[in-house]
This record gives sequence, C-alpha cells and structure tokens, in this order.
Amino acid sequence: MSSFGIIYASFDRFPAPKGAAVHIRAFVEALGGAFGGLDLLAIGGEAGEPPPEGVRFHPMRAQGPDLIQQAMCFRGELAAWWRGRERASVVHVRSIFEGYPIARRKEQLTRHLVFEVNGLPSIELKYHAPAVAEDDELLRKLVAQEDVCLEKADLLLTPSAVTARHLESRGVAPGRIRVIPNGVDTGLFTYQPPRPWAERPVRLLYSGTMTSWQGVHHAIEACRLLRRDVPVLLTLVGPTRREQRRELLDLCGELVGEGAVEVLDALPQAELARLHHACDVVLVPLPPNDRNLVQGCCPLKLLEAMASGTPVVASDLPVVRAVAEHGVHALLVRPGSPKAIAEAVRALKADPALGVRMSEQGRAHVERDFTWARAQESLVAAYEEAFGMVRSSTRWSASASARA
Repeated sequence: MSSFGIIYASFDRFPAPKGAAVHIRAFVEALGGAFGGLDLLAIGGEAGEPPPEGVRFHPMRAQGPDLIQQAMCFRGELAAWWRGRERASVVHVRSIFEGYPIARRKEQLTRHLVFEVNGLPSIELKYHAPAVAEDDELLRKLVAQEDVCLEKADLLLTPSAVTARHLESRGVAPGRIRVIPNGVDTGLFTYQPPRPWAERPVRLLYSGTMTSWQGVHHAIEACRLLRRDVPVLLTLVGPTRREQRRELLDLCGELVGEGAVEVLDALPQAELARLHHACDVVLVPLPPNDRNLVQGCCPLKLLEAMASGTPVVASDLPVVRAVAEHGVHALLVRPGSPKAIAEAVRALKADPALGVRMSEQGRAHVERDFTWARAQESLVAAYEEAFGMVRSSTRWSASASARA
C-alpha cells in the first residue's frame, strides 16, 4: 500500500492560549515546513491565528460531560476522518486518547508512529478528576493503553530527562527516546530589565493551570504570608471552569476582597508577555508530587519568565534545575513551602541587584538553549535520523538555521 504525508493528532484544543497549543503550533510548523505538508487533527479551539503554512487543520469535536466521554467522541471523529484514506508515512500523537486506537492499528494506518509524551493519564488524571483516584480498574486500563502506545511507537519524544527516565523504567529502550525541551518565542517574549522596587505593592504573577499539582495554592499562601510585611498583589492567569474558578476564589478568601489577589482568564501570548513586564516576580511553585518528580515536565512558564526578564522564584526540583540554576537564573526554594517562597521574594526586594543579574543571565540562557527554533530543529533532525526523511524545503533549512 502506498503512503502519504504526516498526520499530527492531538486531544488538545487548537488554537488556544494554553501551553499545549503553543507547543503544537511550533511542532507542526517545523514538520510541515521541513517535509512538505502536514494534516493536524485537534479539538477545534478559539478563533485566532491561522495554522502555519504547509499545515492543513481539521478541527474535531470532543463532546461529553466528562473526560472519558469527550475522549471517546474525539476517537470517533478521528475514525470518521480516517475512513478511506491512504496509509500515512508518519502519525505523530501526543496522548493515549488519540494514540491508543492508532497504535492498535499501526500497521494499517502508518509506516511510522511517533508518541510525544508530555504527560501520562495514569499519573495525571487524578489531579484533573480526583474522583477517579481510587478507581483501580480505570487505572489498569490507562496503564495498559499507555503500554501499547509505548511499545508500538518507533520514536518517543519528551521535553524532560525526568520523563525519559520514567519511560525507560516502563521498558522503553533509550535509543527510541529523544529529549526536546520546550522553547520560547523570544521575539514575542521580549526582554525588559526588572522593574525598580518602589513604595508600591509588590506584584507577583502566577500563570498556568489552576490546580494543586502546579502549586497555585502555595502561591496564594505565600501572598498571604507576605502581606504581613508589605502590600502585595498576586495576579493569577489561566483557564478555569466555572466550578474550578469558584473553588479558587474560596481558596483566596479575604485576599480577593482586600485587593491582594486578582484572577484573570487565560491570555494570548502577546498579552501574557506584557503582563510579565508589569510584575516584579514570577512564581513557579511546583509541588513535590509524582506528576513533577516521576512523570516530569519542562515548565514553559519558567522559560517564558526568564525570557521576559522578570525575576523568578521556583521550586527546587530536578525538572526546574534542568532549566535554571539557583542564584544564576532564578531563586530555587524548598518545594511545597509558601514560607520559602515569601522569604525569596523578600530577598529580591532587599537586594535589587540580585534580580537584575538573574534577569540578564536568564534571558541569555533562554536565547542560547531554549528557543522554539532550537526545539524545531531538534524535532526535524529526530525525524531525519529515525525515519530517513529528507527535507523538501531548502527555505525551511535556511530559516531554521537562522532562527536557531
């Protein structure tokens, strides 16, 4: 049977102001530009910037009252789209929700399967849906579906060496794994030196998912502790469902009424970059849980803060140390400790020169090692090495080299 093109399938919304959508755009731009076209299958998201050149976007539905039913709806949409099509050269998936049915029929659907492991539901799902934490049968099913995807994938991509070690512990040969860290668009997240400290409220920024596994509760408690000494405004930015927003406001309690906390919806990347420049410190308070210690991650919010020049206080975890050195690019503090976060913010206020040094060094570090252009070039090279693919566009090769 003949084969055609690359299919990139993802059970994520696109376009959207979330980190996953930013990652998807960077990867499909690279693959479509380098190898002459790509079909992107993802949940239809918000209106926004059109897909990159060379990418044909096919929005899918994911309807249902819970995650499992939404995933089943999405799988049905994928099956309907695929019906009657030729075998693909490469199918690239980001989770088991789209990956498992494809992995089961790999020989019929594609020559090569790429599994991009940013997260594993056997570890993460309990943080999104606590009610399933004790559902042993569901957990066994999730692990079994992950195992099928891990076994069938010809190439596994992950942004974190911590995740790579976990995949190896699950039986994946190291030679099938490539670590490609996340990146930043440094033209979008432009650099500005830290704001001078003055007699005004200290403005803190937390951006991202408003969940316990990201540590938003530690950011809120650190704000509460700091208010004993200095006026503080903590800005929380990220997507929230109605019930989740209500729980978040309950957690903030009196801080909202007193003007110490504001909650904003997820912002487009350009607006988020401007918000970084309006703040004094960015908080990345990842807790020491299995999502961060066992599964691993590459904190995009940390990279974006370093690129913007705003001083950062982050948890001292292996996934953070892979990106930032303590006292050089950020202040790394005891994980799970609001008191340690508050003390680090006080230290930055007491020594403004420290923040300036970290700001300059953090930006230089991102420009050198953590741009999306560098990640894109690593992705294209991985396809070339694993599958013998040849770039169809000399223009992409030249432009990628210039951006990297």
